[in-house]
Amino acid sequence: MALETLRPTRLELIRTRRRIILSKRGLDLLKLKRSALIVEFFRIAREAVELRGGLQRKLELGFESMRRAERLEGTTRLENVSMMLPAMAKLKVKGKNIMGVRTPTISGPGYTPYDAETLVGLPTSVNEALRRYQDIYQSVLAIAEKENAMRRLLKEIEKTKRRANAIENVLIPRLKETARFIKFRFDEMERDSFSMLKTVKKKMDSAQAAGAK
Repeated sequence: MALETLRPTRLELIRTRRRIILSKRGLDLLKLKRSALIVEFFRIAREAVELRGGLQRKLELGFESMRRAERLEGTTRLENVSMMLPAMAKLKVKGKNIMGVRTPTISGPGYTPYDAETLVGLPTSVNEALRRYQDIYQSVLAIAEKENAMRRLLKEIEKTKRRANAIENVLIPRLKETARFIKFRFDEMERDSFSMLKTVKKKMDSAQAAGAK
C-alpha cells in the first residue's frame, strides 16, 4: 500500500504496530525452525557418512565372498542359482514428518529379498555371498533414504531462510516506515488542529473584548 493512500488515524497506527509485533514473532519462529532443521540435517548427514563408510567395507566383503563362491562352485553353478532365486520383493515407501518436512522411509519385504527357505540347501559359499549382498542391499536403501531426507531438509532450510530474510529485510522495515509516516501525519494533524483552536479562541476572546467595550 502506498503511503499517500494511507489514512493517518490512530486506529491505523495501532494496526500497523500490531503487525510489526506479529512479524517479529513470526521471524523468531522461522529462525528457530531453521536452526532446528540445520541440527536435524547434520544429524542425518553424520548417519549417512557412517553408513557410506560401512558400505565400502561391506562391498569388499561381498566381492570377496562372490569370488570365493565362484572358485568353489564355478560360474555355471552360480548362474543356475541366480535363475532359481525369486524376484525382488517390492519396496514399501511411507512418509515421515521431520520438522514439518515430509520425507520417504523405505520398509517392508524389500529389505530382505531372500528369506531363510530360499537359502536352505545352497552351498555354504553361495549362501554367504547372498547374505553379504543382502546386507549391501539394505545399506544402499538406508543411504538412499538418508540422502533423500537431507535433500528435502536442505530445500526447506533454504525456503525458511528466504522467508525469514523477506520478513526481516523487507516486511518489517516497510511496516516501521508506514508507522513512522502515520505517526508523523497524525502529529501534524494534531498540531494543525491545536493551532486552529488557538486561532479560533483568540478571535473569540477578541470578539468578547470588543463587545464588552
